Amino acid sequence: VCLVKCTRNVHCYFAERLYHALKGAGTRDGTLIRVIVSRSEVDLNLIKAEFKHIAGKTLSSMIMDDTSGDYKTALLNLCGSD
Repeated sequence: VCLVKCTRNVHCYFAERLYHALKGAGTRDGTLIRVIVSRSEVDLNLIKAEFKHIAGKTLSSMIMDDTSGDYKTALLNLCGSD
């Protein structure tokens, strides 16, 4: 299923991964870091647009709500402004 999702719409696939890493109690830090770092120079802006469509919130706002300290600052710097 993941392979099919990724080949059909890679931006939606990564947006869903980020959304599931941030939603609910706790944060899946490994997934969050992996996706943001690996896609930050490739297509993160397109992923952020899909994320907003899926979550109804911006990626930056969810990062601000779920993380803190230097970790939050680093993720927001990699993410850029919305």
